[in-house]
Amino acid sequence: MRVTSKEGGVSCRDDYFRSSDMTLTKRPLPRVVLIDPEALQHPFAVYAKAREAAPLVRLLAPGLTPIWGVTRHRDAKAMLADARLVLTQRSFIRPDTPGEYMVSMQMMLTDGPTHKRLRRLTSPGFLPRRSAKFREHIQSIVDDLLDALVESETDGVVDLFKNFARPLPTDVICAFIGIPESDRLHWREYGAAAAEAGDGFANAMPGIVKSTHDAIAYRRNNPGEDLISDLVRIHHDDEDRLSDPEMVTLILVLVLSSGTTTNFMANSVLALLAHPDQLALLRNDNMLMAMAIEELMRWCGPDLLTAPRYTLEDVEIAGVRIPEGEPVMAVIASANRDPRVFDDPERLDITRPIAQSSEQLGFAHG
Repeated sequence: MRVTSKEGGVSCRDDYFRSSDMTLTKRPLPRVVLIDPEALQHPFAVYAKAREAAPLVRLLAPGLTPIWGVTRHRDAKAMLADARLVLTQRSFIRPDTPGEYMVSMQMMLTDGPTHKRLRRLTSPGFLPRRSAKFREHIQSIVDDLLDALVESETDGVVDLFKNFARPLPTDVICAFIGIPESDRLHWREYGAAAAEAGDGFANAMPGIVKSTHDAIAYRRNNPGEDLISDLVRIHHDDEDRLSDPEMVTLILVLVLSSGTTTNFMANSVLALLAHPDQLALLRNDNMLMAMAIEELMRWCGPDLLTAPRYTLEDVEIAGVRIPEGEPVMAVIASANRDPRVFDDPERLDITRPIAQSSEQLGFAHG
């Protein structure tokens, strides 16, 4: 293999691989080093160059096995829906969790029957009927945080990320699933630790587990119309359907998985401030909100890449046969701006037809 070109964070090498008819062929395959300064500072431009060069790239980072990156929307969407590519324990950075909960967390976050069973147990708690009843409570949480944001102003500056975008998802999910209000400040701290990962999260884990047990005990004595109360009833009726470690792990994963919402809100505000015409449209017509969310998720979603999925067998993607056991990611940053799917994809347009903007892969697919 030899480097033939390098431009804007993308290098090309001639790679040999087996095509769909099993003949050995050679094709320049773009390579993106994930920690390359150009890729970090200008990811959309870097991944766009890679996408237009080829539907597949190799994603490289120190200490990691090279990962296949699917750059074009059609191929990325098909890959994400392909049952032959699955999330495994290797797909995630595992937090330092006590052993009895680590097993449950691994099974919960990866594909398989346990994941499906637990998802079925929690889905009734997120039905539109219950969510609609909770709307007024969400508005109250938002209002309180906005009031506190104004009060935090220093020299005309407020920290939207720290004082609004970060606590809002945690406060909402805590209220929705039934965490007692007196404990929610602790959960804000846990959420911040989870977002930072590293030693802070590991050090916070004993407190997180204890607080989860406390919330379960509270709802055993004070049941309500919330998810924790639902799970307590299921566990009481049939421990085979939901074990104690599973219940604890399920609650802490739900509460601590708010990072994507936090980052999306921050990205969206920044994008709208940088595009005052779009901000004015949204302020003048609240009915554009649903379209705006889809478009903002397409244009500045919280993730550039999906978690790696691993091939269960040899799989063909974009005409390339990828061997069993290989990691594959969808490059969301390039797929969501693929001109083959989105008209004028580099332009933020909150009036973009929702039939088109809803094709975004901000939360993956499948």
